[in-house]
Amino acid sequence: MKRAITICGMVLAVLLPARAQVAASHGSMAVATHSVPNVQAMGKPIARVNGAVLTDRDLLREMYAIFPYARQHNGGFPKEMEPGIRNGALQMIIFEELVYQEALRRKMTVGPLRMQKAEAEFRKQFATPEQYQELVKTEFNGSQQLVREKIRRSLLIDALLQVEVAGKSVVSTAEAKAFYDKNPARFQYPESFAFQTISVLPLEKTTPKQLKEGRKRAEDGLRQAKATKNYEEFGMLAEKISDDDYRVMMGDHKFVDRAKLAPTVVQALLAMQPGQISDILQIEQAYTIVRLNKHVLAGKMSFTDIKDKLKKELEAKKTDNLRAGLDKKLRSRAKVEVL
Repeated sequence: MKRAITICGMVLAVLLPARAQVAASHGSMAVATHSVPNVQAMGKPIARVNGAVLTDRDLLREMYAIFPYARQHNGGFPKEMEPGIRNGALQMIIFEELVYQEALRRKMTVGPLRMQKAEAEFRKQFATPEQYQELVKTEFNGSQQLVREKIRRSLLIDALLQVEVAGKSVVSTAEAKAFYDKNPARFQYPESFAFQTISVLPLEKTTPKQLKEGRKRAEDGLRQAKATKNYEEFGMLAEKISDDDYRVMMGDHKFVDRAKLAPTVVQALLAMQPGQISDILQIEQAYTIVRLNKHVLAGKMSFTDIKDKLKKELEAKKTDNLRAGLDKKLRSRAKVEVL
């Protein structure tokens, strides 16, 4: 998943699109223009990276980046998820500090025009100038210079990750084709049917009388179903009279592997053409009416159809591996202390 860099609880997705793709394994977070609540974090040191101190405020901001929904619940995290969120956030802020220090070691710089543009775009994320000033006051003690330093830090992290991760994770069409050719089974698909259903389901304890009544309901449903002319009309009828859970989706089961269907259903579907509606099918004590939408024979996805999706998948995997390798390399020569 993707996540953009956070600065004081705000995401610089506009400023740092490349880093959003390579920096983290968390979902992206919408721009928040208020500071992180400080009731849980008072600036207490929680880790040192080559002497640089990371605080519980840094950790909390990252936790909100991982799980932004906590803001909607007075800053609280689900108890069962909090340890995992906390550990993930800790590892992320340590990684970011390592990357930043490596960028400094390499004497990487941010040009004045890039800084000017980044600052301007950052300000645009706030609804009003007053919101921006409030952040500067509460998070940076009123210092514009500290804001610029944070932005510069994020841009340097972005620049190094572009070199070490994003720039090396591109997958060519030839590489994707080689993977496709070496893994033929991966791209096979089974025979399947796309269909809709209207079902009359039995009660837990069904009496002969209730079965008869159910059959009558099914017959009435079949009469109405046969009068439908298309997917939408059948689906609307399913929503109205069907008992199965698929009624909320217009009775649509999408594509189902033939092997997962009851023999009675398969036999009926094989005898139908797309758009046709079956007679009443009795499966145990349930009565079901089926509309066939499409029958797909077993086959293999073509490389042309799968190319773009496959390249993205391979690039994502490559990105994760490169990022993990960079993390391991930087940690191997650093002194990281969790306090």
